[in-house]
Amino acid sequence: MGIGFIDLQAQYRAYKDEIDRAIQGVLDSSAYIMGPEVSALESELSTFVGVEHSIGCSSGTSALELVLRALGIKEGDEVITTPFTFFATAEMISIVGAKPVFVDIEPDTYNIDTSKIKEKITPKTKAIMAVSIFGQMPDIDNIANIAKEHGIKSIEDGAQSFGATLRGRKSCSIAEISTTSFFPAKPLGGYGDGGAIFTNDKELEDRCRVLLNHGQNQRYKHSLIGINGRLDAIQAAILRVKLKHFPEEIAKREEIAKRYDENLKNVVIPKIATDRTSVYAQYTLLVENREEFIKAASEKGIPTAIHYPIPLYRQEAYKFLNENPNEYDVCEEVSSKVVSIPFSPFLSIEDQEYIIESINSIS
Repeated sequence: MGIGFIDLQAQYRAYKDEIDRAIQGVLDSSAYIMGPEVSALESELSTFVGVEHSIGCSSGTSALELVLRALGIKEGDEVITTPFTFFATAEMISIVGAKPVFVDIEPDTYNIDTSKIKEKITPKTKAIMAVSIFGQMPDIDNIANIAKEHGIKSIEDGAQSFGATLRGRKSCSIAEISTTSFFPAKPLGGYGDGGAIFTNDKELEDRCRVLLNHGQNQRYKHSLIGINGRLDAIQAAILRVKLKHFPEEIAKREEIAKRYDENLKNVVIPKIATDRTSVYAQYTLLVENREEFIKAASEKGIPTAIHYPIPLYRQEAYKFLNENPNEYDVCEEVSSKVVSIPFSPFLSIEDQEYIIESINSIS
């Protein structure tokens, strides 16, 4: 079969009996949309993260849209974020009519450079949306303090960092409101799309719940213009099984990352800040001559991926912003050199040793 980039089949085999029973339970109940499985998952997520309210929704993308709408972000507003992330982060800012305002990234963690945020705040700024990249959070404490100082909102897009910590606190527990994704390849992934929202603010929770169900506060009574952002019960049931095993998987991720850290040569490896932990959503290197590296890796049977080759300000959809790439020197360099290598809690020692040996021979 060769080496997979992420071995989702090995994970399924490990939990097969539990997952199959969970799915069958939903089939037997015929409660497919929301219902008891979703409510139970939300309670368990709140306990895991350490927040009062968790709201399951249809995807990490819909979670972002719901949060922005719940906060009242609208046309003419600005939201500060990073240009080095998946398109959905800025896309949802635009979907609600606001303008994404980009801040360059740190050269070692690839997260938003918090020292450059204040200079981008204007009277139109309504929120800072920090993205936790490659499994590690930025300094959300500092970001939340900056937001509070300027009377704006703090949001964590924790799609890649669910389970990570900053000074002992979990991702999605520090900002005023946070989101994550349960896309299959994420650290905690379902078998389709899914996401969640986290907050300690009851009013925000209530607004998100109304918005995700077509703006209904009662059946056929619509107090807001909402969306269909509901989480399927089958995904919730699967996630409940996986959440039970998630702490063990995080420990395994750290073990595998440490083996890469200690043995890879001639490449720049991810730096994890001393006050943080990472769940390594990807294990991403910086390499010179990336195309040659990818070709050589492929010849040795090692799959790779690039997260992310095109900064958001260079995307055709955002040409209208007329951003100057020279303002984002770090993002420019990082996006031209990043390459992700196989990683999952089910990566065997034998396969990892082969990957390390191969990369050291070509880098």
